[in-house]
Amino acid sequence: MARTYDTLSQAVNDLQARGYTDELTLDQECVICNGNNTSLRPDEFNIDEFHRFEGDSNPSDESIVYAISSTKHKVKGILVNAFGPRASSLNQAMVEKLATHRA
Repeated sequence: MARTYDTLSQAVNDLQARGYTDELTLDQECVICNGNNTSLRPDEFNIDEFHRFEGDSNPSDESIVYAISSTKHKVKGILVNAFGPRASSLNQAMVEKLATHRA
C-alpha cells in the first residue's frame, strides 16, 4: 500500500519512525551517509520509496524525499533534494538512478 503525505515534514517523520534514520546528502557521483561518512555509489543503494512535494505558491519550493537503503553499507536513511529549477547537478549514473523513481 503506497503511503501519501500532505507535507514534507510528515513524510520525514513517518520514514524516521519506520527506521530510516540515517541523514543522507546528495553528491554529484554518490549519496553520502553523514553519520558514518560513507559514500554510496548508484549500484550500492536502493530507493525503497519516494515522495514528491510541490510548493503551493512558489515553484522553487519543489522537493522530493527518498527512502534509501543499502545492505552492503548497513544504511537506511532519508535524502531530501530539490527538483525542477533548483535540482542539483549530477553525473549520468546518479541521474539515471534517481530518474527511475521520479514521478
